[in-house]
Amino acid sequence: MRIIIVGAGQVGFHICERFSLENQDVVLIDTDDKKLKRIERDLNIMTIHGSGASARILAEAGIAKTDLFIAVTDSDEVNLIACIMSSQYNVKTRIARVRNQDFLEEGMFPNTKVLDIDMIISPDQAMTDEIVSLCHISAAFDMAKFADGRLMLLGYLIREGNPRLGMTLDKLMKAHGSHNFIMTAIIRGRDTIIPRGSDVIQAGDKIYIMVRREDIFRVEKFFHLSSQTPHKVFIIGGGRIGYAVARALEDLNIEVFLVENSRQRCEFLSENLGRTTVLNIDGLDAHDMLDEGIDQADLVISLTSSDSNNIMSSLLAKYHGARRCITKITRHDFVPLLGQLGIDIALSSRQVAASMILRFVRRGAVGTVATIMNSDAEAMEIKVPMNRNFDNVALKDLNFPTGAIIGAIVRGRKILIPSGNTRVQAEDNLVVFFTRDAVKMLEQYFDQEE
Repeated sequence: MRIIIVGAGQVGFHICERFSLENQDVVLIDTDDKKLKRIERDLNIMTIHGSGASARILAEAGIAKTDLFIAVTDSDEVNLIACIMSSQYNVKTRIARVRNQDFLEEGMFPNTKVLDIDMIISPDQAMTDEIVSLCHISAAFDMAKFADGRLMLLGYLIREGNPRLGMTLDKLMKAHGSHNFIMTAIIRGRDTIIPRGSDVIQAGDKIYIMVRREDIFRVEKFFHLSSQTPHKVFIIGGGRIGYAVARALEDLNIEVFLVENSRQRCEFLSENLGRTTVLNIDGLDAHDMLDEGIDQADLVISLTSSDSNNIMSSLLAKYHGARRCITKITRHDFVPLLGQLGIDIALSSRQVAASMILRFVRRGAVGTVATIMNSDAEAMEIKVPMNRNFDNVALKDLNFPTGAIIGAIVRGRKILIPSGNTRVQAEDNLVVFFTRDAVKMLEQYFDQEE
């Protein structure tokens, strides 16, 4: 597949990195020559210096033989124009990132064929959706939905003192006594482990579990975890994302306090929010924040435009007794460090947007796709082909590729959390968790002839 990506920022780089590792034919266009040279040195891709909204540059990049076109510069106008220009060619899929809410208003583009863009993604909306989802299952730091939300992939941090530490997966399954979850991955530092029966859980591990929605409570109880919808939430930063999150949480009947330094912005927030308490104070002023009850907060969400302010306000809140925090971060390379500081969830808005784009791109012949944050792993729904090699075969006899594991089977409206003896059937949807090293083997595995 030939892919053109316009914009060498963090979103563009993350997408390039993913496709480059799969040996796709990737061309990256940007006006920053230094950035392009650095990326070209690190990744196996072609780079072109220039504007993605230039017909000459697009022609040089090979737009006429391109399958996928993604425009993710910091300019909405460049992204939209570049996609519109690419529509003159037989490009199968076009995606544009758009920040300005005016472009996203309902009715702005009543006829999508005018733009001929397959997906317009808003980083702010993607971030808002991610935060609200994490509020529902508060013990998890990451989540993805499959089978129309009936099946969940949840990420949990296993802390020091957890009774399940030191247990192998075989012992865990025996202790649990039923097959209503599968541990699909263990993230340990920079390593992604597709676990087998002899693997042991260690303190600090981030585990990913595939579970039916109705079984989440039982599984969390088994791992001594507990998700509760927060009652009292502080949002620090009343910008676009802070405002959108406050509106969403109001609909959940959560007590929301929105902290904003700008008096003028506070006036807008007060006029446009219903039950949210808008506070015109500094989120780093411990005295004022304590007066407002930050020490009693179930959740603090730091969403200012400054990474340092978000980190410091989260740490301040946690120090004074806030139970949990979600911190927006621009520098994606900071994300792995923040857990060591005591920050529960660090979200990079650009990585959230990149993950959303990758999910859309990969949907095609498969169902839902989830890109796992801060790891080299993905989860994907794959339909079992009409092939005797797969029909009515027990999982233990499938000889599945190393680096991949089947987390669930979706059979019509039925969801199966499988054991080794579970038999797959043609037309089943398998939810497969895999590392990037296994992508090619997985493709070859399902393409095998009878």
